[in-house]
Amino acid sequence: MNPRQSIRAAKALLIAGSLITLGIVSGFILAGGGSGGGTATLAAKESAPTTPLSSPFTVIAERTLPAVVTIDVKRDVSGDDGSAFRFEGPYGDFFRRMFPESPQMPRRHMKVPSSGSGFIIDPSGYVLTNNHVVRDASEITVTLNNEKKFKATVVGNDPGTDVAVIKISNGGDLPTVPLGDSDEVRIGDWAIAIGNALGELDGTLTVGVISAKGRSNLAIAGGAPSYQNFIQTDASINFGNSGGPLLNIRGEAIAINTAINPSGSGIGFAIPINLARNISKQLIATGKVTRGYLGILPQELTPELAESWGIRDRKGVLVGSVSGDTPASKAGFRVKDIITEFDGRRVDDVQNFRLLVAETPVNKRVKVKVLRQGSAEDLYVTLAERPSDDELRRAVETPSTWLGAAVETITKDFAREHGLSENEGVVIVDVAQGSAADDAGLRRGDIVVEVNDEDVKNAFEYNAALEQARNKNPKKPVVLLIKRGDATQFIAVDPGE
Repeated sequence: MNPRQSIRAAKALLIAGSLITLGIVSGFILAGGGSGGGTATLAAKESAPTTPLSSPFTVIAERTLPAVVTIDVKRDVSGDDGSAFRFEGPYGDFFRRMFPESPQMPRRHMKVPSSGSGFIIDPSGYVLTNNHVVRDASEITVTLNNEKKFKATVVGNDPGTDVAVIKISNGGDLPTVPLGDSDEVRIGDWAIAIGNALGELDGTLTVGVISAKGRSNLAIAGGAPSYQNFIQTDASINFGNSGGPLLNIRGEAIAINTAINPSGSGIGFAIPINLARNISKQLIATGKVTRGYLGILPQELTPELAESWGIRDRKGVLVGSVSGDTPASKAGFRVKDIITEFDGRRVDDVQNFRLLVAETPVNKRVKVKVLRQGSAEDLYVTLAERPSDDELRRAVETPSTWLGAAVETITKDFAREHGLSENEGVVIVDVAQGSAADDAGLRRGDIVVEVNDEDVKNAFEYNAALEQARNKNPKKPVVLLIKRGDATQFIAVDPGE
C-alpha cells in the first residue's frame, strides 16, 4: 500500500469511528436548572434570501429569538428551627447530596436561584414553559432577547403534563412564537431547539431531526409527569433549555423542550405542542386543568395474556378493575374487558389510553369498543371530571385494597429462588395493618394459589377473582389457598361490613 492509499484508509477509519453508536444508560433528567413538515429547500424558497448558500435556519432565528425568553427563578429553602436547613422543592435532592451534613446556619430562610426557558404565545405576555421550571417559585424574572427584564407571575401549572403558563407583568404588543401541529410531525423532520442553554447561554439555537415519537414511561429524575407522549430529538438540549420551543422548519413551535438523557449523546425529549396548547388554554381560562374520568384501572395486554385467551396479535388495554359509582360501572364495563377503541381512536397501550381519556371533555358521551370473552361489543359512557389525586387515593377501591393485601405476579427470579413455577399463584408483598387480610393472618411472602376454589396464575387473575367475589356478595368471606414455606393451608378472609 503506497503512502497516498494509507492516508485514505486512515481517513476512512476516522470517519467510521466517529459514527459508532454508544450504548445508552437508562435514566432521564429534566433539562431544567405543528407540523414537522417540509424541507430546508422548501423553507428557503418561501422565506430565505436567494443566495445559493443561504441557510433557512437564519430566518427562523431572526423571527423566533425575540419571542424566546430566559426565566430566572428564586425558590425559598427553609429550616425547621433556624439552626439547620431542610432542602425542599425540585432541587432538594441535589442539595442533600451536596451537603449531607450541612453545618448550622444563622438564617432561617435562603433563596435558591435557577434558570430555564420559555416562549411568548400571546402579545399580552403569556409565556409557555415547563412546570418544573417555575414550580415553588417565590420570584420570577423574564428576560427577553433584547435584554429587557420583566417580573412575571404563574397563571397556572399542571404537574401531570409538566406544562405551565406564566404572565409577564406590564406586557403588551410582544413578539410571539407561532404554534404548529405536532400531530403532523414525522420522524426525520427538521427540529430546531432554542433556549437558555446551561442557564447562562441565552438564545442558543441547535439543529437536528425528530428521532422518535410517542415516548412514554420515562423515569425522569426530579419528577416524571403522569401523562407522557414525548417527541424525541437529536437537536442538542442542555440544562436550562427546559421550557424553550422545539421548532419545525417553518419556525413553528411543535413541542416544549423538557428532558434529556445525561448518559446519552444527542437525545432530548419534548412535550407535543398540541397537548401543551390544550393545557395552556385551560390554565389561561381557569387557572386549572379539567380531565375526563372513566373509573377503571387499566393494565397492559401482554402477549402472554393475549395468547392464553386465544386473541393473539390483538392490541388494546385490559380492564383490571372497575370502581363503583363511576362512569365505567354505570356503562357496564367489566373486569377482563379488552378496550380496543375509544371515541373512534385506536387503543394500543395504557399510556396512550390514559391520554385519550384525560383529553376527552367532561360530560361527553363516547363509544368504546371492547372484546369481552372473544366477542366484540360497543359500550357507551359519559365521562365525569377526574377527581384530584388525593381524592382518587381515598375513593378508588381496587380488589387488593378491599381485603388489604397487595400482591404481585411471581417473577422468574422469585420462582427460581423459592422453587416455584412462574404460573403458580401470586405473592403477597404488603398487608395493611388492621385490614381484613391482617385479621385473617395473611403475611408478606405468602403465595396465593386459589381464590374461592379458582386457580390464580398472576395478579390480574387474582384481582379478577376478588372482583367477582365482591360483586357476588361483598360481605361473604373469601377463601384463599396459600403456600407458606413447604405447607399449604386454606384461610378465610372476612371483609366485614
